[in-house]
Amino acid sequence: MTLPLWDAATVAAIRSGGRLAGWHPSFPRNEDVDAASLWREGDPWGPRSIVVDGLVSGSIGFFGAPEPAADGVPEVEVGYGLVAEVRGRGIATRALQWALSNCDREGVRVRASIAPDNAASLAVATRTGFTEIRGSNEDGELVLVRPLPPLP
Repeated sequence: MTLPLWDAATVAAIRSGGRLAGWHPSFPRNEDVDAASLWREGDPWGPRSIVVDGLVSGSIGFFGAPEPAADGVPEVEVGYGLVAEVRGRGIATRALQWALSNCDREGVRVRASIAPDNAASLAVATRTGFTEIRGSNEDGELVLVRPLPPLP
């Protein structure tokens, strides 16, 4: 699995409904099209492809750069998803673990908004340390938070 940052050509193809070589037949999903609206050239917090078995099969990224939360801790929201054909193999968990390790190094706390009926995504969040529930957002999604690990 690799997680390359999106570039202008990738975003242009997603936005236009085009196709690039190396994309899974079910990519992009609607959520990937939405993620393209968050892309900014060279932004390391932006969307990344999840490449599995040589095919772009999903995406992971943050909804902008970290900003201080009410308690002053830098915080960012993450989103992730895979095409149905590659789910259930631990890929989303590994991709999210990679993203979280980068956040830990930067001292950034992470939150995720997940539909309460999305058992698979809730399981991924649980496996990767999202332990706090802040309630729900305006879309009825649960807002989960992964606390920063203790300093060594």
